[in-house]
Amino acid sequence: MKFNLDKLDFKKIDNMEFDGVDFADYPDFVDAFLVAADYDGKEMTEEQIDYINDEYYDFVNEQVFSSLF
Repeated sequence: MKFNLDKLDFKKIDNMEFDGVDFADYPDFVDAFLVAADYDGKEMTEEQIDYINDEYYDFVNEQVFSSLF
């Protein structure tokens, strides 16, 4: 699956799985990161996941927080 990494439609990202969630870090979860997700119904590649973790930490953090509460 190809998509322009600079023009992600975050509404198309779902089925997210996270790791590194430490409740001692609440509410920041600074060590949490995305390990898997789907984009528009298809599994994202490792490159895409890494890009989101590196460039969109705020998005990842918000999704971790909302998935827990």
